[in-house]
Amino acid sequence: MKIREATQQDFERIWPIFREIVATGETYAYARDTTKEQALKIWIEIPRKTFVVEEAGNTLGTYYIKTNQQGPGDHVCNCGYMVSSTARGRGLATAMCEHSQEVAKKLGYKAMQFNFVAATNDGAVRLWNSLGFATVGRLPKAFNHPSKGYVDALVMYKWLET
Repeated sequence: MKIREATQQDFERIWPIFREIVATGETYAYARDTTKEQALKIWIEIPRKTFVVEEAGNTLGTYYIKTNQQGPGDHVCNCGYMVSSTARGRGLATAMCEHSQEVAKKLGYKAMQFNFVAATNDGAVRLWNSLGFATVGRLPKAFNHPSKGYVDALVMYKWLET
């Protein structure tokens, strides 16, 4: 398994993962019918950097890193992670989050914030907690889950400097 910086050409292999995850409507606050062109902008063009996880020529996962806020908040980054349904349970999200924290430090960020984690995304919440992220905010009924209805969204945060 290898994590490397993505190029625009990689988006053709990222798109099926993005489409699969966003279409379920269970974890990301993107429209379930997000177009390929919109996804390219969201995942490749807007972020500061995007990475892919590859194995034997297959793209198994991806993440982006971007500045969370401008000006006095530009020392805090935000990341989004996606793992193909065929590669889940292999530690890719852990590897990507650990990798992203190292990248964040190299890019000069001092903290990482996840702005809108669906409280029903138990695996992500458990993983982010295990990697040192704290829940610093709860937005009541802010996420409209397709089967569970309105659920809370969490703001999770980690200071990266020791």
